[in-house]
Amino acid sequence: MTKHLRVIVGLALRNLQRHLRRTLLTASAMIAGSMLLIFSLSLGDGTHESWIDSGVRMGSGHVTVESPAFRTTQNIDARLSTAARQVAELALQNPLLSGDVSAVSSRMMVTGLASSAAGARPVKIMGVDPRSEAAFTTLNAQVVEGRYLEPDDRLAAFVGKQLVDSLDLRLGSRLVLNAQDVDNDIGGQLVRVVGIFQSGVPEIDQSLVHIPLSTAGEFLGSRDDVTTIGVLLNDSAAVPRVAQALRQALADPVAAGQVTVLNWREAMPELAAAVALDDFGNYLVFGILFIIIGFGIVNTVLMSVLHRHREFGVLQALGLTPGETGAVVLVEGLVMTAVSGLVGVALGLLCTWHFFGEGLDFTNLMGEEMTFSGVVIDPVIIPLFRVTRVVHVLLFILSIGAVSSVYPAIRAASIDVPTAMKFER
Repeated sequence: MTKHLRVIVGLALRNLQRHLRRTLLTASAMIAGSMLLIFSLSLGDGTHESWIDSGVRMGSGHVTVESPAFRTTQNIDARLSTAARQVAELALQNPLLSGDVSAVSSRMMVTGLASSAAGARPVKIMGVDPRSEAAFTTLNAQVVEGRYLEPDDRLAAFVGKQLVDSLDLRLGSRLVLNAQDVDNDIGGQLVRVVGIFQSGVPEIDQSLVHIPLSTAGEFLGSRDDVTTIGVLLNDSAAVPRVAQALRQALADPVAAGQVTVLNWREAMPELAAAVALDDFGNYLVFGILFIIIGFGIVNTVLMSVLHRHREFGVLQALGLTPGETGAVVLVEGLVMTAVSGLVGVALGLLCTWHFFGEGLDFTNLMGEEMTFSGVVIDPVIIPLFRVTRVVHVLLFILSIGAVSSVYPAIRAASIDVPTAMKFER
C-alpha cells in the first residue's frame, strides 16, 4: 500500500513539473487569492475586535452578570443581592480566569430625572466605583472639561456634553437627580458637575450621568447592592470560557432565576448582528473569488487529463487500477492547492504584518469620528492574527482544491485502456 502511494505521489509531482508553466500560472492565482483572503480576514477580525471593544466598554462588558428582569425593566428592584455580587467577584479572582480579565465594574444603574433651573431631562444614572470604572470605560479619556470621578468624591457627577447643554449647565453647576429608591419612593440627590464628556454617541451624551457608587447607595437606599457586574476581557475569544465559569460559580442563583450571565452578543444584539453581517459579506465575496479560482484548477487539471489518455492507458496496462489512476490526478490538484495555499497564507501574513502591523488609518475615508450600531468606530484598524483563522483559511483552500480535482479525477479513472492506447503521443 505504501509503495503504491509513493508511486501515485511521484507520478503526480512529475506531471506538475512537466507542465511547469501551466502549474505556476494556476498556483499564482491561488497564491494571490490566499494573500488577499488572509489580509482581508485579518483586517476584518481587527475591525470587529475594535467594534466589540468599543461597544463593551461603552456598554456592559464582554460578560455581564445581572438579574434576569433588569434588561427589560431597568428597575432598581431587579438588582443583584450583595451575596451574589460577592460570589461573582470572588469567581473572577480565580487564577484560571484572572489572566483573561482586564477589568471588572460593579454598577448601580437606574433611570431617573436630572433637573436644573433650565428644566429637566430623563437620564440614566450610573453609580460606579471610580477606580474600577476608569479601567473599564473609555469615557474618562473623552473628557472635554473638568475631570473624571475620583475615589474620594461624594456629591460629584460626570455628565454628557449634550445633557449639559440642554440643562444649561457648566463645570461646577449643581443639578438634582431623582429616581425610584428601594422603598418605591422617589429619592433625590443634589450633585455638582465635576466633569463633562463627549463620546460621539448622541444617545449617551444626552442621557448618561456617572456618580460615585457610595452616593447612589445612599440616596437610593441600595447600600452595597448593584444592578450589573460588567467584565472586560483581554480578548473576546475568551468570552465563552469566562461566561461558563461564572454560570458554574453562580449555579444556585442562576437555577433559581435570580441571576443571569450574558455574553456581549446576548447583551448587545445590534452589535452582534452588525459583526455577523460584515462577516457574511466577506465570506460571500471570497467564496465567489475562490469559486472562480476553483474553475481555473478544474481547467488546468482537466486539460492535463485530456492530453494524457495514452499515458493513463499505459499506466493501467502496467497494473494501476482505475481508482489509482484517478488518485494520481486528485493528488496533483491537492498538492498544487496545498503548496499554493501555504505560500499564499505565509506571504499574506508577512505582508499584512510588515506593512500594516501598526494599523491602517481610514481617517480620510471615515473622518475623525464615526458611529455604527451605537458604537464609536476607531478609524485606525489594526489587523488581528488568530491561529484558528489561519487554520480555517488553509482548510477552506484545501477543500476548494479537493472539490475542483474530483471531476478530472473521475474522468481519468473512467478512461478505457484499449481506446487510450490508440492515442498518439
